[in-house]
Amino acid sequence: MTQPTHSDEFCERCWSFDPLAASRSEDDPALDVITSGTIFFDIIFAGLPRIPVPGEELWSTGLGSCPGGIANLATALARLGLRTGLVAGFGDDTYADWIWETLLEQEHINLASSPRYENFHTSLTVAVTVEGDRAMVTHGHDLPESLSSYILAAPASRTAVVDLGGETYWWDELKSRGTALFADIGFDISGRWDPAVLHPLRHCQAFTPNAVEAMAYTRTDSPNQAVRKLADRVPLAVVTDGIGGAYAIDQNTGEEAWCPAVTVEVTDATGAGDVFASGLVLGCLAGWPLEQRLKFASLTASLAVQQFGGSLAAPGWGDISDWWRHLRRRVTAGDLKAAHISREYGFLDDLIPRHQVHSVRRAEATFATHSDLRTKTPRSPA
Repeated sequence: MTQPTHSDEFCERCWSFDPLAASRSEDDPALDVITSGTIFFDIIFAGLPRIPVPGEELWSTGLGSCPGGIANLATALARLGLRTGLVAGFGDDTYADWIWETLLEQEHINLASSPRYENFHTSLTVAVTVEGDRAMVTHGHDLPESLSSYILAAPASRTAVVDLGGETYWWDELKSRGTALFADIGFDISGRWDPAVLHPLRHCQAFTPNAVEAMAYTRTDSPNQAVRKLADRVPLAVVTDGIGGAYAIDQNTGEEAWCPAVTVEVTDATGAGDVFASGLVLGCLAGWPLEQRLKFASLTASLAVQQFGGSLAAPGWGDISDWWRHLRRRVTAGDLKAAHISREYGFLDDLIPRHQVHSVRRAEATFATHSDLRTKTPRSPA
């Protein structure tokens, strides 16, 4: 195993916009949020009329490549201006080199506690997107060792986003350090949906499953019933239901809320849940009311699904500014629906940066050229 050498300090000048700047103090931990998981190199084919059948060759009209797996979440967090740390095992192949450079240099994610392993290759997923649905083929291997010691050695963080289905024995240590745990969980391919899986929620501050997962684990028939069951287990319970919106109960504040989804044309839903969770983490750190947290998270997820490519579909503040500016133009032109949405999202007036912010990079057919990693185009202020 080889350990890369680079500064452990977060580079403040890298950020174009810090939404938490007004509330920061010298006593804050180095990171706002840390997460850990498996890195993938994703290749995404889009613009296909259907999933090909055995023996058939179809040509796609769209192709993208980007970091995948836990990189979806880490990138979404970082693009919202959160000081983000990632603990993941990297191989020593070219895919790993490009993902490392992309996450560290382009997205400014702290990789100080991410090890690299000799003679180990990056896991790879090929995804085919058709009408909002996906078919995937993946190849990879387990890491040579557990990452728990690297997680505990990582810079201190205010929050951690964790997988309820993964290792949990180190959660108490993070919690004792003052790190608030935000949990998510994946689809149970076994079909058992054992409620015992939810027991580690006693360590957590928040839980953000989707409606299918929440109803299955709680044995309920609706997202509304599921979120109430989960609120008995965790201070902040949030259930996302796609176009059906998001349901939430915050036991800390006594707030209950439902938020409709922002209507958009879906290109690729990969990573939408990660983007939603990222918006929620930001809202909690900023101390926003529950309804505002849900609306912001829903908006960022909606902006993400209009792009394809998982991690590189995540919006930055330039995208949020563009959406708000376009909506306000529609209001000026007399669009009544836009006027209603504008009132619902009026809090953005106090959040949108007033200076130029850099655009974010999207998934491209080739996975790297030396120039595109260093080319940034400024966005106009809102």
